[in-house]
Amino acid sequence: MSPEPPRILLVDSYDSFTYNLAALCRQAIPNCHVHIIKNDDIELKDLLLYLPYFSGVVVGPGPGSPDIPEDIGLVKDLWKIDDAHLLPVFGVCLGLQSLALEYGANLHRLSVVKHGHVSTVDHSGTDIFKGVGPVDAVRYHSLHVELSGAKNIEELASTHDEENGKVVMALRHRTRPFWAFSRGVGGIEVMLNFWRLARTWSSSRGRVTRPWDQKADAIFGVSWPYVRPLPSTPPINMPLSASTIKLSIPCLSAPEICEVLGVDDDSSPFVMLESAAHPGQFTIIGCLTSTSLRITYTIGDSFVHLANGESCDQIHLGSHDVWSWLTSFMNKRKVTGGSSEIPFWGGLMGCLSYELGTDSLRVSPDGTCSQTRHPDVNLVFVERSIILDSTSGHVYIQSIMEDDDEWLTEMAEQLHSAARNYSTYSSYNTTPYSTKARPNTSTVILPDRDLYRSRINLAKEYLFAGESYELCLTANTRITLSDPLAPKASSTYSPSWQRYKHLRELNPAPHAAYLRLHPTTLLASSPERFLSYTRPPGTTYKLCPVKGTIRKGPRITRAVAEQALRGSQKEVAENLMIVDLIRHDMHGAVGENVEVKQFCTVEECETVWQLVSVIEGQSADGADETASHYANGALGWEVLRRSLPPGSMTGAPKKRSVEILQTLEDEERNVYSGVFGYWCAGGGGDWSVTIRSCFKYDDRYECDAHSWTKFTNPDFYPGVHEPEQWVIGAGGAITALSDPDGEWDEMLAKLQSVLRVFGAAVPRGN
Repeated sequence: MSPEPPRILLVDSYDSFTYNLAALCRQAIPNCHVHIIKNDDIELKDLLLYLPYFSGVVVGPGPGSPDIPEDIGLVKDLWKIDDAHLLPVFGVCLGLQSLALEYGANLHRLSVVKHGHVSTVDHSGTDIFKGVGPVDAVRYHSLHVELSGAKNIEELASTHDEENGKVVMALRHRTRPFWAFSRGVGGIEVMLNFWRLARTWSSSRGRVTRPWDQKADAIFGVSWPYVRPLPSTPPINMPLSASTIKLSIPCLSAPEICEVLGVDDDSSPFVMLESAAHPGQFTIIGCLTSTSLRITYTIGDSFVHLANGESCDQIHLGSHDVWSWLTSFMNKRKVTGGSSEIPFWGGLMGCLSYELGTDSLRVSPDGTCSQTRHPDVNLVFVERSIILDSTSGHVYIQSIMEDDDEWLTEMAEQLHSAARNYSTYSSYNTTPYSTKARPNTSTVILPDRDLYRSRINLAKEYLFAGESYELCLTANTRITLSDPLAPKASSTYSPSWQRYKHLRELNPAPHAAYLRLHPTTLLASSPERFLSYTRPPGTTYKLCPVKGTIRKGPRITRAVAEQALRGSQKEVAENLMIVDLIRHDMHGAVGENVEVKQFCTVEECETVWQLVSVIEGQSADGADETASHYANGALGWEVLRRSLPPGSMTGAPKKRSVEILQTLEDEERNVYSGVFGYWCAGGGGDWSVTIRSCFKYDDRYECDAHSWTKFTNPDFYPGVHEPEQWVIGAGGAITALSDPDGEWDEMLAKLQSVLRVFGAAVPRGN
């Protein structure tokens, strides 16, 4: 009979480092099972019954303070368990502070917090540091412990700050099998030493773990790593097949193709994801029809809306949530046979709100819901599409509809004709309007400067208290156009399309979009890709956080940008903390196979230099290809679910940061700082962060329980041009080093890149 594999109980205090720690355990302790619980999942009296099944306990980090019961949960009781239940325990960060506090140490705030900073650590070279060389540790310190009054606690490592003096970085209990360190202090070597010491202690006391009782799964769950089980979907009899025509029309631009397709009809839905600047490559244009299926969902509803030009139905979710419902929907629409040269064959395109992500974190809404609330899921299933490859100049026309060769041929001829005659075509099809708003027609309501600055200071107070390491504080600016770009009554003309064209001229971006999915219209010029994943087999999942940006200019060379970004302690610290968070998100979805492929690289875009990191993951044992419920790109969808909202737009730890931001921001973010992109029915996907963007709510085309009805708003009639209301979100990451005036200026600079589309500018003096 083979020996029982080691089992580790990992206690999570709602941190965004937990799965990184689980991966470290798996790396250091061969074949171990890691069971993860929250610190408030179980009471100590119940936990004691199950401790004999575990080889050791790892207490993870978390936000808050070890002297606040709601923050520390059952962790404080672990250090005082009786000898009959005693087992090795290893504390990390909050765990270190809790261990020291329970044995008489004093807890203090640091004079200067250290978040994402790297410090040299002096250690004993013994115990958990046996064989460990010099250590430079990433710091996550708001609080620290002072050991002068502690009993039976021995310091093993420390660092020294000019501002804070000595800070304890590792310790142990002299008589009980308890060790603790600050994350980043030694990594795998320290964890290996803990396991060596834990086994030695257990062997010396004759402690043998009990064989696992399957009943314990009900309390501790399946061991990590695991993938989220989804309701099974009946297999489709025959996958859809993609038909493609490849053309060489390098002179035809994406906007010109959109105008051939009728983008100027503002009453109809339209979707384009455009690579309008380097390093983007592919532009995807949906060729929607009256039967194109629209899918919308609002948080709290027990149903999704399915609509096309003829009907609108409520489909109840049943046992699904919206994520698994969409997985089931896509599993029934698998596509094969498309061109391997392009990333999209057909599938879902659209946007997801910031609040959809906070709902997945189980953060309750704060009651600031707007009457003009955008759908949290706003997607359309695209069956016909056109793809432009900016590198080769090729244009791909494709369809996943049956027997659609006639449309493919006709569209190819239309594009060839447009390429030959576009200058003539544009002169008789579109009245030449300026894409700029007329002078004095824009009313701009900025966030209140003093209020925004005061909330930066409040955010910093949360950082000093250890509640978060960084907080992405944002605010909305509202633009009212009392005299919008109005066409003549006889012409077909879309003001929002004209504004998008102006936006792509002013702020060309690799991840741009024009999405008109009523009631939402989104104009996006994002520099930040969020998540992309390739088609199976061998799917790679890639998250690409951006933290740190500098606008290009005549004197801003690469060398200058490198110094301003990579040479900035603040910028690198921001990026590093989000990389740790995103590694956690990725580990949570795919398991152990996660790697930082690129850290703090300065990337050149059309208008900015930005500091980018790349985290890649792959599923274990081809789960994305072999598990039926994760077929057709569904594991990529699960990575997206687990990763929202984008960490670069929240801060870390994510859940606590989102809760804090709800108290600092006056209204929902809605579309802003969510994501937009596609899920290809061939299995791939690509999603970008909704920043450097603007959006409006337009309820002229309402969906009731049975049909789409145009002009149902009684205050709207064709030919009457009401004021347009647009929203631009902007903000920045607040750290302990943030200056309120500097953060306000940074927010305005980000805002200005979009505000100019409306012929407006940030008023002087703000």
